[in-house]
Amino acid sequence: MSTDSSIDPGRCWGGVYPILGPKLPAIAKRLEASGRYGILAGQSWGPPWIPLAAAAAVTERVQLACSVAIAGARSPFETAHAALDLDRISNGRFVLGLGASTRWVTRSHFGVDWPKPVQQLRECVEAVRHVVAHAHTGLTPFEGEYFRADFAGLEPAAPPVRSAIPIWLGALRSRMTRLAGEIADGVIGHPLWGVDYWLGRVQADLAEGARVSGRRVEDLHQCVYLTVAIADDPREAFADARQSVAAYAAIEQYAPFFEDAGFGDAAARIRRLWAADQRELAASEVDEAMARAFVIFGDAEHARREVARVANIATTWSLSPPSWGVPLQRTGFYTAQIDRAFFGRI
Repeated sequence: MSTDSSIDPGRCWGGVYPILGPKLPAIAKRLEASGRYGILAGQSWGPPWIPLAAAAAVTERVQLACSVAIAGARSPFETAHAALDLDRISNGRFVLGLGASTRWVTRSHFGVDWPKPVQQLRECVEAVRHVVAHAHTGLTPFEGEYFRADFAGLEPAAPPVRSAIPIWLGALRSRMTRLAGEIADGVIGHPLWGVDYWLGRVQADLAEGARVSGRRVEDLHQCVYLTVAIADDPREAFADARQSVAAYAAIEQYAPFFEDAGFGDAAARIRRLWAADQRELAASEVDEAMARAFVIFGDAEHARREVARVANIATTWSLSPPSWGVPLQRTGFYTAQIDRAFFGRI
């Protein structure tokens, strides 16, 4: 296993966001020039293919992927047509990353209820693949349990660049990870998945899912997403790591995940304090063991050792700073620290 002080940029992702003016194209060009494998865009508000389309227009080589598009925010049929459009704009460089998010998010933020996320995401993937494969030849009706469309009067689309676009699933707990192993082309890690979780639970769940469909884990693209906070003073990195973990633990829908990880009691205390707007006290409930379970934090050498532990399972990496619950300027600081520690740039 490699313990080099840097990792191959050709296996690493960068990220773009919907920002003003020429900044987004400039970032996309810089990431491609640096040799990065690809560019990711996630979804908190609008669909991630908007910034990815802007990145596609000014790049030629890098892959472009959602990390992830919230599947319940729109019809799977619209998602499929958007994927075809972006694959055309990028000349075959798009990867559709889909995730269920939480029922609270889909219902509260997007006005759509997804009460059975595993079953609904399974059918969503089936619907997307149906449209991607056949939109250019004429679509037959899709009749699922959750999604239906007869496509009456819909003219065939232009021939696609590819009639099969890779679909990766984002996951948090075991059922969704097993689904990724069974039906997806790859998996995108959750920001809370630490190194030990990747090496243990994730590999077991992917293998179990892959066996259902007669595949091997090695057939899946594993985009190993790791949250990394590097600082010369480990106390500084710990302070931001615990703040980020507390922000996730404060979400009621994440309670089962923290319970499974052995931190259920701490997460319950965090939720109570967060609800009372006592966020600093909430963060203080995250001890070092809890923070290390979910975030790589410390000096650069420690971060490099931890990342090297997953080298044998990672198809690609996304090394990202803590962002949830952390001030934007701190996120920028950690982004620069990651670049310096792993890519030799200040």
